Amino acid sequence: MNFADRLDQATKKVGNACLLGIDPHIDLLPAEYEGVRSTELSRGDRAELLGDFCCELIELATGKIAAVKPQSAFFEELGGDGVQAWERVVRTAREAGLLVIGDVKRGDIASTARAYANAFLSSANPEDEAHLCDAITVNPYLGADSVEPMVEACAATGRGLYVLVRTSNPGGSDFQLHGTPPLWERVAERVNQWGEGLIGECGLSSIGAVVGATHASDLGLFREKLPKCPLLLPGYGAQGATAKDLSAAFLPGGRGAIINSSRGIAFAYRQNPELHWKDAAKRALDEMIAELNAEIQVDQPASSR
Repeated sequence: MNFADRLDQATKKVGNACLLGIDPHIDLLPAEYEGVRSTELSRGDRAELLGDFCCELIELATGKIAAVKPQSAFFEELGGDGVQAWERVVRTAREAGLLVIGDVKRGDIASTARAYANAFLSSANPEDEAHLCDAITVNPYLGADSVEPMVEACAATGRGLYVLVRTSNPGGSDFQLHGTPPLWERVAERVNQWGEGLIGECGLSSIGAVVGATHASDLGLFREKLPKCPLLLPGYGAQGATAKDLSAAFLPGGRGAIINSSRGIAFAYRQNPELHWKDAAKRALDEMIAELNAEIQVDQPASSR
């Protein structure tokens, strides 16, 4: 099934547009996982602990939200052992019924892009299926040939991409706002073109766009420029965006976008030291769901009403 259709069905089923980013910053891990920071433990033991933490996050998110977004860099810090932990986390999330958006931000010349597509989106070996992502983030700034092999993989497998268009980090304006029209608009045009042949029954494409929730005043413009693209909105919570800022990014019925929070959930214990880290994370996730649902109503399937 087309990725956009699966995402649309999943968000309707849970009744919210929340996305949990799994960014296991080693320096921020709670005390029971301090072994990840230890120079006395083997790298394999440290990676196993890191995976344990992430799988705990997946457990608390299961049944509450549609998808998770693990960030590969924090696993790659621990080398090959970290990559094994990454695969464990992806597999655990998929087995729990969550969609997995791999935050890998890959982008390179065509032959390398094809290898990235094989690594994350498609494989000739059925044993690798459990480790594949439902979608990944992609950096388009090497040009069309750096993305098209991954678009082809999506067409063949029913998976998806989220192309970086207007990011939430302050430095994103260095290049993304350059020129007339600004470069991000040129990228958005190409995202629309890549997605034309991958429109699902829900009316949205499997080729989506990353646009920062921190650009609240421009979200209506992003939606106008990307009418059939699922939007991934980073910047909620720790980066300052609130639910009131985000409604313009959505189509009627709370469709067409998902809102990411990472540190604000995983490390909520730092603002609530009286709580166990997992209890603090549960509370933060529940509060995010409630806050977003107060502003953005996601239509649910008729069978669940």
